[in-house]
Amino acid sequence: MLIPFLRRKAPGDTPAYSAGEDCRVYAVGDIHGRDDLFAELLDRIARDEAGRPPLPRLLILLGDLVDRGPASRQVVERAMQLSRSGECVRFIKGNHEEMFIAAARGQVQAVRPFRRFGGIETLASYGLAPEEAMALGDKALVEWMLAEIPRDAIDFLDDGEDQIGVGDYLFVHAGVRPRVPLDAQIPADLRWIRGDFLNHRRPFGKMVVHGHSISEDVDVQPNRIGIDTGAFRSGRLTAIGLEKEQRWFLQTGADAPHPDQSL
Repeated sequence: MLIPFLRRKAPGDTPAYSAGEDCRVYAVGDIHGRDDLFAELLDRIARDEAGRPPLPRLLILLGDLVDRGPASRQVVERAMQLSRSGECVRFIKGNHEEMFIAAARGQVQAVRPFRRFGGIETLASYGLAPEEAMALGDKALVEWMLAEIPRDAIDFLDDGEDQIGVGDYLFVHAGVRPRVPLDAQIPADLRWIRGDFLNHRRPFGKMVVHGHSISEDVDVQPNRIGIDTGAFRSGRLTAIGLEKEQRWFLQTGADAPHPDQSL
């Protein structure tokens, strides 16, 4: 599914946001363990790019690769393969990566939120049956993760960036703290913020592209663009495409509804 969006300047209008002259950008929203949709969207991106003039490509993953969906391990491995392919790929660390990394590095206090918000499905993709994961105590689960979760996967996720700026756009996982300079934002806000950011109506200095907060379709506002369309439950995984002053969206198809989870 291709959703075109081209913002044109009107007389007296402020300049359109631009991704710059040097590259074409594709940014992918929260995947949450849906490797099938990730593969499909990468194919759609490749076909979209093939129909456009040659230009260096930057692929940005906005975080939350893991949890909730059935194939977190496969999503992480696909992202790692992309990063090793020689293509220009950058990854932003989401709040779900933060919880997963903390538990997988031995922080027992991180296990409870990790379990609660989709970690059981992540562990299943690494070979631990859900009923066994639920039966293990927090310390025992940490010990299993230390022994069984590949360290290169955890290191890859832990190397994720907090924010990425390209031209007039800023890419983050969750959002930014209003009235705080963009270069002074803290990781906790960039990965977790919701209401204060979503409800802010004034400009942030750059157009902020984010995931984290699920919307039924792309959420385009004057100061931000949300592209988390709830792939794990809706079957719609979304990417934004940017080239100079052009903007468009690519999406996978839709599945049956999935119970709501909001973290």
